[in-house]
Amino acid sequence: MNLLSLHHLTKSFGGLVAVHGVSFTVKEGCIMGLIGPNGAGKTTVFNLITGNYRPDAGDIVFAGHNLVKMPTHEIVRVGVARTFQTIRLFQEMSVLENVLAGCHCRIRGGLVSAMLRTPGHFREEKIALRRALEELEFVGLADEQANLARNLSYGNQRLLEIARALATEPRLLILDEPAGGMNDQETASLMKLIRTIRDRGVTVLLIEHDMRLVMKICEKLVVLEYGALIAEGTPAEIKTDPKVIEAYLGMED
Repeated sequence: MNLLSLHHLTKSFGGLVAVHGVSFTVKEGCIMGLIGPNGAGKTTVFNLITGNYRPDAGDIVFAGHNLVKMPTHEIVRVGVARTFQTIRLFQEMSVLENVLAGCHCRIRGGLVSAMLRTPGHFREEKIALRRALEELEFVGLADEQANLARNLSYGNQRLLEIARALATEPRLLILDEPAGGMNDQETASLMKLIRTIRDRGVTVLLIEHDMRLVMKICEKLVVLEYGALIAEGTPAEIKTDPKVIEAYLGMED
């Protein structure tokens, strides 16, 4: 079953067409990669899916919801979470507090119940704390919970972003350059983590320039060039596609 469908998606900035008529689907329960040269429109597509940008034309349908006119917080509520190419953590907050920020998008009680400190509010806070601790354990940061986010290594800050995104209870997790700045050991651990995320029922859509990672963990790839889709298929198919080789992979062996 398709969890996410993009239909003829187009976005321009002034005279620059960043995304032009892009259509593809993401099956539920898969790991899918969006690749292409720098400036191909990959992050713009992610920003369109998550509501950071509004498309000039086209539709984005997620689990039966058209996301095009939906505000960002509602897109999170229906089950879409993401990380960013440039890390966006609350650097002066603790590791635990960062993940709790993700949990709070699921808290039903509003400002009034928080101010009045109602029993329902305390119950929800207790549930949020338990979930935040579970996600930190899941990504391997349980021992860092009291540390400030800014004191983590670069690789662990990436993991913290993933934990915070998972705390929103997504059906689709969008990862923008998750292995950026990681060493080989950290990248290997990340690949294992992404597979484990998929195995717990979360669909993963990622942008990544590390072709070794992409070819090993993705079941399907979509390739963009100059804002347009030029190929899609399995890693094996993409690896031998002449248009992809010319545009991006540059395999000269």
